[in-house]
Amino acid sequence: MKILQIETATSVCSVALSVSGTTTHLAELDEPNAHAAKLTRLIEQVVQEASLTLSDLDAIAVSKGPGSYTGLRIGVSTAKGLCYGLEIPLIAIDSLHSLAAGFVHKNVSLPANALVCPMIDARRLEVYTAVFNKDLVLQQPTKAQIIDVNYFDSLPSDIPLVLFGDGADKFKEMFADKKNIRVVSDFRQSAAFLSKPAYEAFLNSDFEDVAYFEPFYLKDFVPMKPKKKQEGV
Repeated sequence: MKILQIETATSVCSVALSVSGTTTHLAELDEPNAHAAKLTRLIEQVVQEASLTLSDLDAIAVSKGPGSYTGLRIGVSTAKGLCYGLEIPLIAIDSLHSLAAGFVHKNVSLPANALVCPMIDARRLEVYTAVFNKDLVLQQPTKAQIIDVNYFDSLPSDIPLVLFGDGADKFKEMFADKKNIRVVSDFRQSAAFLSKPAYEAFLNSDFEDVAYFEPFYLKDFVPMKPKKKQEGV
């Protein structure tokens, strides 16, 4: 079961190929404007390295959000175009769930009672976030949230909580004095994290309508206003 996976919800532009739930090939970049300019090239690279053609694929999986408005739009439109042209199913995976799944997979020594909190940057002190237990059962729902030092006070103080993702790095100093909270820096999203959930979705025929599917933006897009030039400049 060969699934091509596209992850563009964050600054990382990532493409992976999985076979029956196991990642076999991966290509990714973390650089400005990579999604629009290089996503197609990464897809071609992964397929060629696997000695396949696009017609060999059984499905396309894409990170559906929340995350970067522009990144999600590019990733989802590319995935939909491939599915339409190849006449194969489209699988959509929640970005925070896959980020949490990737972290738990790479940190098997987490305490059994630990809570994990993936964070995707949403500018300044705001993040897209949710809280899961180690079995990836949702404990706090997905939100676009401005985080302050008291945000997690409603959670039991004797339960370890781990923050990670590109939105978590900016809170390392904020939670330095919270003994039960640990911030793991530089843990980034990857298309490889979609492999297991995408395969499970395929087995359950959990497919999207290619014509009508839209990303889970969570927030409305607000364009940044250009700064006015000063007179005489």
